[in-house]
Amino acid sequence: MKFLHEYRQRKDIERTARQIARITTRPWTIMEVCGGQTHAIVKYGLQQFLPPEITLVHGPGCPVCVTPLEIIDQAIAIASRRDVIFCSFGDMLRVPGSDRDLLAVKAQGGDIRMVYSPLHALEIARQNPTRKVVFFAVGFETTAPANAMAAFLAREKGLRNFSLLVSQFLVPPAIEAISGVADSRVQAYLAAGHVCAVTGFESYHALARRFSVPIVVTGFEPLDILQGVLMCVRQLQCGENRVQNQYARAVERAGNQRAQDMLQQVFAVSAQNWRGVGKIPASGLRLCAAFSELDAGLLFADEKQPACDTSECISGEIMQGRKKPFECPHFGRRCQPQHPLGAPMVSSEGPCAAYYRYRAQVISNDAV
Repeated sequence: MKFLHEYRQRKDIERTARQIARITTRPWTIMEVCGGQTHAIVKYGLQQFLPPEITLVHGPGCPVCVTPLEIIDQAIAIASRRDVIFCSFGDMLRVPGSDRDLLAVKAQGGDIRMVYSPLHALEIARQNPTRKVVFFAVGFETTAPANAMAAFLAREKGLRNFSLLVSQFLVPPAIEAISGVADSRVQAYLAAGHVCAVTGFESYHALARRFSVPIVVTGFEPLDILQGVLMCVRQLQCGENRVQNQYARAVERAGNQRAQDMLQQVFAVSAQNWRGVGKIPASGLRLCAAFSELDAGLLFADEKQPACDTSECISGEIMQGRKKPFECPHFGRRCQPQHPLGAPMVSSEGPCAAYYRYRAQVISNDAV
């Protein structure tokens, strides 16, 4: 990863864009699943390099955006307890719950600590044996191995005051859910390279065949993304639906077997509610029975209340590729990063936050 400048050279980006334009004979809609890819597309203005027939739409690949409201509300309730130290990544602190966010709890005296690793939360638990330490374990397959390792080490070290509030998501079922809708506009997918670095991409072959969609495992630099688009368009123009790996420098077909083994030891696959999308079968991970004593969702079950989502945020339509952020009437007006109406305006990987930050180069003045 040392030579990232090789994937940001304008001449190579423009050459790849010209290749795409030469072979494109009809409109195609391609979804990038990962929020990191969305951020890069908007930051570098990649849509502007593409012919007008190619439309990039944004998928539900931001874990902050899709963490369900009921989990946010439970996190807020747990973090409000005087006997708890609540540990979380920073981007979760400003996600709106039903009536407030975690930062508001912190301002009111809650012991909420921003960490950069679940192992940091584990160390906090070791240093505070008389307090209950809860780590907010959020993410896709990329964060799951580290969260599994934290659970494994907590049990191994006998840290009975440590637990995880789990909100883990799996990408392939989300692709299945989006493709399975009768009026889906998505004709091909850019799969997240870092997810596939963990899981491999064997499971994507069945999806490509079932829904007749090309799926290209893609990296996160401008040239990566345009090469992924080129590979998708070549397949679409020929009527093919295969899985290809653009990100071969980081992804192997079988993925990281050691990470997968750790996941299988600690987690079990379960149905998962995706904020703005709904419940998707077998699309999440929960702590398995052997680690249930570390499950904060069970340990603090009395803090779980019915969620009340009164937000005017259209995150579901945005994360299913039906609308772009600037098509929301509140974008850049009532909804801004300082005062978000919904989660997509919070995280740097959220499509609304990316569009807001780089709005001058991707959205016309009339749109905002």
